Amino acid sequence: MTHSTPSLAGKTALVTGSTSGIGLGIAKKLAAQGANIMLNGFGEYQSAMNEIAAMGVQVDYHGADMSKPSDIEDLMAATAKRFGQCDILVNNAGIQHVATVQDFPTERWDAIIAINLSSAFHTSRLALPSMQASNWGRIINIASVHGLVGSAQKSAYVAAKHGIVGLTKVTALENATTGVTCNAICPGWVLTPLVQKQVDARAASLGVSNEEAKRGLLAEKEPSMQFTTPEELGDLAVFLCGPASGNIRGVSWQMDGGWSAQ
Repeated sequence: MTHSTPSLAGKTALVTGSTSGIGLGIAKKLAAQGANIMLNGFGEYQSAMNEIAAMGVQVDYHGADMSKPSDIEDLMAATAKRFGQCDILVNNAGIQHVATVQDFPTERWDAIIAINLSSAFHTSRLALPSMQASNWGRIINIASVHGLVGSAQKSAYVAAKHGIVGLTKVTALENATTGVTCNAICPGWVLTPLVQKQVDARAASLGVSNEEAKRGLLAEKEPSMQFTTPEELGDLAVFLCGPASGNIRGVSWQMDGGWSAQ
């Protein structure tokens, strides 16, 4: 099916944590539909900017530390200044730490709650007024299957992602009679640089190959035995920005290979 103009032409998408992995995958899919992109993250960003600029859209980068409300305010102001306003907000920035509750370092807990949960509140509160004024907006929170179920040794992450699911519902309800929607995407295992590190650690500690470590990781949780890809998540984000999803509100959409169906 061809469109004379890309479906998101003239819109601007801010994707947090988008220099690699899921965030970059989503940013590229939105750019392919004509959206201008504001990238953010701690990774090397020039290659991501080049890739997106090659799609014929405007792209910029802001290095906000998503644990700092003042940095987030600067990011939102810079997005508005550069592109007019933020039409599509994808809250994707996230970090992970694994430890039992009694051994969990308090500073790691605080950092995970700040980056994985509070940052989405700060970006949303700052993006909503202009979305409401134009009566169109899409907030897509990248939660996790861990927004719906728990796993041992991931207390902060699971708490933050459950929080994201709750924030998504409330944001959706408050804007239910408007053209502004808010939904969450809940991936299972995605082979991002973050997860590859877990695979490498598993391979090393068990003395097995990387492929075997991947299979072991998937076998524990994901019935499909395959990773979800950043491209698949990007396609779902594009759908949630489209006209068919105008009445999808407050949903947490699993892309987890059956993990949460068990």
